[in-house]
Amino acid sequence: MAGVKQARDGAVGILTLNEPDSLNAMTPDLLGALAKAIAEMTADESIRALVLTGEGRGFCSGQNLKASAALGEDIAAGVMRFYWPAFKALRECRVPVVVAVNGVAAGGGFSLAMAGDMIVAARSANFIQVFSRIGLVPDLGSTWLLPRLIGRQRALELMLFNEPLPAERAHEIGLVRQVVDDANLMEEALKLAQRLALGPTRALVATRALIEQSEHSGYEQQFRREIETQAVIRKSADAIEGRNAFVEKRKAKFSGR
Repeated sequence: MAGVKQARDGAVGILTLNEPDSLNAMTPDLLGALAKAIAEMTADESIRALVLTGEGRGFCSGQNLKASAALGEDIAAGVMRFYWPAFKALRECRVPVVVAVNGVAAGGGFSLAMAGDMIVAARSANFIQVFSRIGLVPDLGSTWLLPRLIGRQRALELMLFNEPLPAERAHEIGLVRQVVDDANLMEEALKLAQRLALGPTRALVATRALIEQSEHSGYEQQFRREIETQAVIRKSADAIEGRNAFVEKRKAKFSGR
C-alpha cells in the first residue's frame, strides 16, 4: 500500500509510515493509507497487537505543508475527513497499539505518537509541539492527549515554548514507557507488543476504553461502568480460561476471544 508498509511478526501486525524523504510528513494520502492499513490488519483475528513506526530518520515530522491544499478551503472539514479516521482507528483499535518512535515526532506527528497505547522511543527520538513557533495552536488531539499523559503544566510548557523533548526526558515525565538504543527499537517494541498479544485482548481493550471514559465521569458513574463492563467481559473465553487457570494453579493461555 502506498505510504504505509504492512508486515507481521506472529500475532503482531507492523505498520510503517513509508514516506522517508519527507520524514513521513502527513498528507491525506498517507493518513488515508494508515486508516486503511489498520482496518485491513485488524480484520485478521489472529492479529492481537499492533506496532506503528516510521521509515527512515524520523517517525513523523507533522503536516506536509505542500499538501495543505488537498484539505480544501474548509480546513476543519478537510482534517476531519482525511486525518481523523486514522487517529480514530488507532484510538479505538480492537487490539493494543505500541508506537515505536524513531527520530523526530513533531507537531501532528507528536499527536499521532500519543494516539497509540504505549510509546517506545529510540534514544535519537525528539518530541516537539512546534505549533506556536509558527503562530498556530496545537491540533490533531494534542490538547486532549498531552495533559492527560504528563499533566497540565508540563503540557503547556511544551506547547508554549516549543522546546524539543529528548527521549530520556520524555521517559522521566511519563510520556514514553521506555527508551532503547536506536538499533534495538523495533526489537524492543515487538517484545512489548508480543507480551500484549499473549494477553486477554478483549479485557485489555475494554480497560483502555474505561480509562478514557473515566476522564468524563464521576466516581459513582465510573464505578458502575466498570461493573457493567465486567459483566460482559467475564463471559468471554479468555475470562473463563483465566478463572480456570487460577483454580488449577497454572498459567493461563489466552486466545484473544
